[in-house]
Order: sequence, then C-alpha cells, then structure tokens
Amino acid sequence: MATRAANVRARTKKARKDREQTRAALFLWEGTDRKGNRVKGESRGANEAQVRAELRRQGIVPTRVRKKMELFAGLRRQRIRPADIAVLSRQLATMLESGVPLVQAFEIIGQGHENPKMQELVLAIKADVEAGSSLAEALARHPLHFDDLFVNLVRAGEHAGVLDTLLDKIATYKEKTESLKGKIKKALFYPTAVLVVAVLVTILLLVFVVPQFESMFKDFGADLPAFTRLVIDMSRFMQEWWWAVLGGAIAVVVALAQLHKRSPRFRRGMDRVVLRLPIVGPILRKAAIARYARTLSTMFAAGVPLVEALQSVAGATGNAEYADAVLQMREAVATGQQLQLAMRQTGLFPHMVVQMVAIGEESGALDDMLSKVADFYEEQVDNAVDALSSLLEPLIMIILGVLVGGLVVAMYLPVFKMASTI
Repeated sequence: MATRAANVRARTKKARKDREQTRAALFLWEGTDRKGNRVKGESRGANEAQVRAELRRQGIVPTRVRKKMELFAGLRRQRIRPADIAVLSRQLATMLESGVPLVQAFEIIGQGHENPKMQELVLAIKADVEAGSSLAEALARHPLHFDDLFVNLVRAGEHAGVLDTLLDKIATYKEKTESLKGKIKKALFYPTAVLVVAVLVTILLLVFVVPQFESMFKDFGADLPAFTRLVIDMSRFMQEWWWAVLGGAIAVVVALAQLHKRSPRFRRGMDRVVLRLPIVGPILRKAAIARYARTLSTMFAAGVPLVEALQSVAGATGNAEYADAVLQMREAVATGQQLQLAMRQTGLFPHMVVQMVAIGEESGALDDMLSKVADFYEEQVDNAVDALSSLLEPLIMIILGVLVGGLVVAMYLPVFKMASTI
C-alpha cells in the first residue's frame, strides 16, 4: 500500500514538473563538462538559477547562461485550431494501433509539434494521464479543444477496450468535419468578397475620381443631368462623412457579431434566415444534414446509446434550427418512437434521408446507412461550392462592370449633352 502511494506521489510530482516545463522559458548556456571539455546548448527553466542548478546536477559547470531572445515569438505562438486536434487524433490512433503506449505516444507527439501552444496542450494531457487520470478525464480538463462528443467517444473506447479503434473513428470524423467546414467557409467567402470589392471600388471612385470631374463641370455653366447630380451629391457626402460611414459599418459588424455570440434568440433567428437564402441556403442545409449524419453514425458505431448520442449530435449540426430539431427528436426517441418517425416530424430532413434511416433501423445497420448519407451530402456540398465559385466569377465582373460603368456614364453624360447642343 505504501509503495502504491509512493508511486502515485512520484507520478504527480513528475506531472507537475512536466507542466512547469511546458511553461518555462528557453535559455542558452555554455560551460564545461566533467572532462573539462567546453559544451553549450539550450535548456528550459523558470529562471536562470534553476537552469544553472539543473546543469550542475548533470555534471556541467555553467560559465554563461542567458535567456534566448525569441523574435516574433508572439506571431509564432499560434492558436490551436480544430485541424490540429484532428491531426492529433489521427496520430494517436496510428501510434496506438502500432502498439506504442499511450504516454509514450503523447511524449512523441508533444516533443515533435511545431506549435508551442499545441505542444503545451499535449504534454499537459500526458502529465495528467501519468498522474493516474483516464484519457477521457484528461481531455475533459480542456473543454475549449475537446468537446463533450470527443470526450464521450474516448470514454466509450476506454470502457470497451478498443481505444485505438475509437480514436481512428474520431480522427476520420474530425477530418471530414473540418473538410466540410472548409467548404462552407469557401461558399460564404465568395458572396462576401463580391460585396466587399463592390463597396470598396464604389467608395474609391466617389472619393477620388468623381471630384476631378466635378471641378471640371463647374466651368461648363450648364445644368447637369439628374444622374450626374446624384453621383456628385453621393461623392460630396462620402468626402465629408466617410468617417461616419466607416464607423457605422464597423459598429454594425461588431454589434451583429456580439449579438450572434451572446443572444441565443438572435442566433436562432439568423440561422433560420440563412437557411432560406437563395443559393447559399441549400448549401448550408445540406451541410447541417451531413454533420448530423456523420456525428450520429460515429457515436452509434462507438456503442453510445441513441438518446445520449442525439444530445451530443444537436450541438454538432452547426445550425440552431437543426439543433432544436435534434433535441425534439431526442425527446421523441426517449419515449420509444423510432428515429425515422421523429426525423419525419421535424420537416427538415429530405425523404431520401428518412428512408435510408428507416432501412438502417430495420436492418440493424443504422451507423452504416448514416455514414452513406453523410458521404452523399458532403459530396453534394462540394459540388454546390464548386458550382457557386464558377457562377460568382462572372457575377463579380458584372457587378463591378455595372458599378464602374454607371459612374463613368454619369460623369460623361454632361460631355455628351454639350456635344449634342453644338
């Protein structure tokens, strides 16, 4: 019993040391070893005194120790992206499948990662596992990077003794999810880019080009066409109140972002609106269905009960309207209703999806059918994004042509009018 307690204390001490090591600064040192040879290197430590003490324990007499100046350290200290978590899942799955122990796998991944933030996260999880925590418990201490779905799947894998298999499923799920997110961002980027470019070009013409023509028109001594006067009035307004327009645009964007972040009611309203937008709406709807099917398939294949799985799936759909629908489905399934009937009642899932889920329930292959649904809709999203990109390329040219052409026509109308009176 005493030996076991001593082992726990030793693991805890080592875990604390590992955490401190990930937060320590990097020092450059020079010194002499036991044979009198000059040596130099790099070491991490909380301060210079700690580094000198550690070097003496290793038999090195330090002659010079200084903190390494890491230029642009703030830029290199990248944030942890969801894609990093997906790669971590794949690396862990591959190493465990190859027979590498869990702690050693974390050690290899952590020491070899280029992102200091990610390295710190991995080594912190390793330290918790070494201290006696299960992997699910260690991951749950970092909810910003590992959500309930991730933790529940890992816990299921640990309980069933198939952690490597579950991590492989998680890795596949995260990779496909991140790929789908990338496609959605691409779909939303193009309309935004068209709008921003159109607004910027218009503002530049109004502020810098139109005033040049206005000064020329003052010498004409004739009435200007209505369209030209409108453009000149817009130019004067932009020159005088550009700061108000810019500040107002920034304020609106910030206000909408804060409302979307803090107000669930506003977020639900926005999510309902975007689903009904032309072109973009159908893409977002297909993406929500793909996320729903992929997440539920992964959790059901991992042995998570359907009612419990639906709770996690709701937050993974990426849309408040679908999240509310999934929670309603969960309540219906909890009372004994079939999943396909609960899906049909929401009115948000196409007939084909409901039919495939019905076949999966009847054949006992629900996870396989949901995976096929996810594959189909992910491909649909991919095709729709490619089509949108092809459509918007000429649309950008048309919008810019109309704006620039309209302003040019407005500026040359007085010239044409004078030419016709000569």
